[in-house]
Amino acid sequence: MDRRKLILYLLLNVFVSACVTGGILFWYDRNYRSASLSPVQPALPAASQSGAPASSFDPNKDIPVEIVSIVGAGTLDAEWVVVRNAGSEAVNLSSWQLRDSDRNVFVFPNLTLNPNGAVQVHTISGTNTVIDLYWGLNNPVWESGEEAQLLDPNGNVRAVYQVP
Repeated sequence: MDRRKLILYLLLNVFVSACVTGGILFWYDRNYRSASLSPVQPALPAASQSGAPASSFDPNKDIPVEIVSIVGAGTLDAEWVVVRNAGSEAVNLSSWQLRDSDRNVFVFPNLTLNPNGAVQVHTISGTNTVIDLYWGLNNPVWESGEEAQLLDPNGNVRAVYQVP
């Protein structure tokens, strides 16, 4: 067999193997990971929560939760917000709100965000996990130039992000 043909078949084999491996990893990530994580429980109204009430938040205390980015603004299937805890202590995001300039509001379920942990809030419908939350809307929320705000349960603005 000619060396050129052998190299061509070898490169073709490497390409096909890489595509198959990438496809399997993508499928695994999308299907198994979201099914294997425990679902996030919806937030209870402040009056019926068994933990600390919303009024226990100190508005003067700096809580280092930030909106890192808004991805896919204006495209429903690709639109999500990344919220991160940049602090050294866990933060319970129960009843926190993510709000846009048009007053569309997403209320966080009972979710504890660990130090340096992050969660993605998708605009579309889906099943909540500990790393992906779903707003359940049928239209995109974010548009370029708009301001996103993250509010604690008392309505104090804790983070602001300008959509690029």
